Amino acid sequence: MPEYLFENPETGELISVIQGINEKHIYSEEGKEFARVFTVPTASIDSSIDPFSSQHFSEKTKNMKGSMGDMWDYSKELSEKRKEITAGEGDPVRKKAEKNYSKKRKGMKYKEKG
Repeated sequence: MPEYLFENPETGELISVIQGINEKHIYSEEGKEFARVFTVPTASIDSSIDPFSSQHFSEKTKNMKGSMGDMWDYSKELSEKRKEITAGEGDPVRKKAEKNYSKKRKGMKYKEKG
């Protein structure tokens, strides 16, 4: 059952009351009717993804609408977040990928196009 907030008209004190969705959302005590307080919902969807987690990336992109380029753009956004978090040390996930690229190609370094 949802929780609703009501404010005491005299003291301004907030109280929490659990009521059913279909109930009338009013509350009174000792003949005083409390005013219902409306709040901004705190629920969020996909607002924070761990930029270091390959599993989170896979879950986010598996049903993503759009092109392959859109997914690459999203990957680049996460790379930028990793750079911010590591405070100038660069993106550790990208560094590891470039190291593996070089190892598989007998020391050849990755060159970014553009």
